[in-house]
Amino acid sequence: MPKSTSIPTFADAYAYSLDAYQRSVLFLDVMRERGAQYEEHRTQTAPNVLEFDVELICDGRTLAKPVNYALVKIVAPDGIVIDPSKRPFVIVDPRAGHGPGIGGFKADSEIGVAMKAGHPCYFIGFLPDPVPGQTIEDIALAEAIFLETVIARHPSADGKPCVIGNCQAGWAVMIVAALRPELFGPIIIAGAPLSYWAGVRGQNPMRYSGGLLGGSWLTALTGDLGAGIFDGAWLVQNFENQNPANTLWTKQYNLYSKIDTEAARYLGFERWWGGHVTLNAEEMQFIVDELFVGNKLAAGEIRTSDGTAIDLRNVRSPIVVFCSKGDNITPPQQALDWILDLYDSVDEIRAYGQTIVYTVHETIGHLGIFVSAGVARKQHDEFASNIDLIDVLPPGLYEAVLTPTSDVTEGKEYTSGEWLMRCEPRTLDDIRALGGNDAEDERRFATAAKLSDVNLALYRTYLQPAVRAAVTPPMAAAMRNLHPLRLQYAMFGPDNPFMGGVMALAEQVRESREPAGEGNPFVAWQESVSRQIVDGLEAWRRTAEYLSEQSFNAIYGSATLQAALGVDAHSGKPRKAAKSLLHQELVEARIADLRSRMAEGGTCEGLARSLIFVGMARGGADERGFEAVRRLRQAHPETRQLSLAAFKAVMREQYFMLLIDEDAALAALPTLLPEAVEERRSAFAALRDVLDASGAVKGVAAERLQRVATLFRLDSGPPVPIAAGKTISNRKAS
Repeated sequence: MPKSTSIPTFADAYAYSLDAYQRSVLFLDVMRERGAQYEEHRTQTAPNVLEFDVELICDGRTLAKPVNYALVKIVAPDGIVIDPSKRPFVIVDPRAGHGPGIGGFKADSEIGVAMKAGHPCYFIGFLPDPVPGQTIEDIALAEAIFLETVIARHPSADGKPCVIGNCQAGWAVMIVAALRPELFGPIIIAGAPLSYWAGVRGQNPMRYSGGLLGGSWLTALTGDLGAGIFDGAWLVQNFENQNPANTLWTKQYNLYSKIDTEAARYLGFERWWGGHVTLNAEEMQFIVDELFVGNKLAAGEIRTSDGTAIDLRNVRSPIVVFCSKGDNITPPQQALDWILDLYDSVDEIRAYGQTIVYTVHETIGHLGIFVSAGVARKQHDEFASNIDLIDVLPPGLYEAVLTPTSDVTEGKEYTSGEWLMRCEPRTLDDIRALGGNDAEDERRFATAAKLSDVNLALYRTYLQPAVRAAVTPPMAAAMRNLHPLRLQYAMFGPDNPFMGGVMALAEQVRESREPAGEGNPFVAWQESVSRQIVDGLEAWRRTAEYLSEQSFNAIYGSATLQAALGVDAHSGKPRKAAKSLLHQELVEARIADLRSRMAEGGTCEGLARSLIFVGMARGGADERGFEAVRRLRQAHPETRQLSLAAFKAVMREQYFMLLIDEDAALAALPTLLPEAVEERRSAFAALRDVLDASGAVKGVAAERLQRVATLFRLDSGPPVPIAAGKTISNRKAS
């Protein structure tokens, strides 16, 4: 039945009017605090929003090629015990218009969960203004030096640093990892775009903006109007334009309607959101030309100043990709489709020795990937707790699936926390199933990139000299101060004389605060009006996005324009990164080497080979089995001395041997086992313990385990070598 509504009374109207007046005063006071906070934040030499104390380790301004970046160590809070034997975590903050600190914005954050797991933590942040002349390449070199410093500070750590790159920092980290792969342990890239043209029609309109603006000439103009400085407030403005309902109404209304409880959270977020920073014009031009419009990173078309090609296939560390379907800034396609650009199959991923793990959240927005406490306690907590499991996974493509530990019935003693992480094998078709561009879409974006080059050349030839001659540094600084985003803080800041009495008035209101009751019909009317405003702004957004997509497709889908710009209108092949014949030769040499060493090794290699052979039938790995392996390593002196890196090398070699020639690898297995039957029984019992930790061994996995048991020859004397290629059923027990 429909809900009955009461007729408003004079008392309701009075209560609502008083409440609305008091809310308005308190709202203005929060705006005043926000303005004062903004002014205080912008005057700091090294502002950040980190929740943790830090210790400066390396100042990038002192390097041979100085940059405005710095490496700091996070000081562990009281009650947190750091294990020096664990690999350090390095969080790299995104320089995308806002100031540093988002990765440690709260106690429940990427930094917080890493330290809770016992890992030393470092943070790479930046100052508000760039060093004159610094480039993206200079920053990459500086980050490599920072990682060298972290590695030198932890010589006994069981693994290279785990590096987390949020948003813009994700692609920056991947560039460094492609140039200096030896410096990295697992890499976690959260909400990071790597394939900039990718998306789904009707859902991801931000990717069209570069083409609709005519390309990167506008970036060059903005940099010139800034006298060589690009104002990061324009990047923040782009983010805000993606959600006009939130920007123009919801964010402020949420504060107004919850003014008694929301102020602290609102001011905390605004402290970061309003911390606008600047970039050198050359830095921003590189980002737009090479990445946003050109989309050259995944294609291996970016080169350093010495001519080195940046090829993401050079990355040797496991790559964890965290993205969300609710992210309209970096949708899953932009976070994952670089894999399709680089590889033709999962076998090719394995041939490069790469391990890629991805997880796709269903709803969380772009900022929530690194800000949400719920995400930190779930996804980031599991990544931090199981980073060593990810590091030793066999090469391939996996999806990280999280299951509540309350649903786990077997091997629960091997779990920790509220979630169980399992890495399940996936294929490239699983990524394609998320949606993406077809060949026609790719041609449109390629046409937009070509036109961008033409327009940029025209601007540089005919307009840039005049603009640069007209704009002086003081003029550029004045224009930055007049940016709409900065003005909204200044209007309510301490320099506005009309805000002088707001604080005193707000104190009076707090002393006599009388909020209207939840049943007040005017409050219900207020909520209804708010919903209508949001619906109207959402309709406006959808219409604007539809028109932008249709315009982009019509303009850049023109066969005439494509022909004029040299884009092959009949090409049906998607863009692919170039293949290397040298790499194929190296793979063949590696295969020959592994074939020749299948009978080399001892019990450790034999157990690893057996574990992988049985585990491959299960189609994945979870933290329970790895925890059982870890405990097994700690329980035996000979395996305890084996470092994680050495253990990883053993696991990978045995995995590849099984891939190359499974029959030959199994035939050679008995030669790796000890001669004494009791030792073989002990080894097999350890193997069973590890397998049983993840649940009962069933089906094909059980059949494989029985085959392994036959090879262990638990009731006989020394094992006899088996000729390669023969099956176990053809061999009788001696």
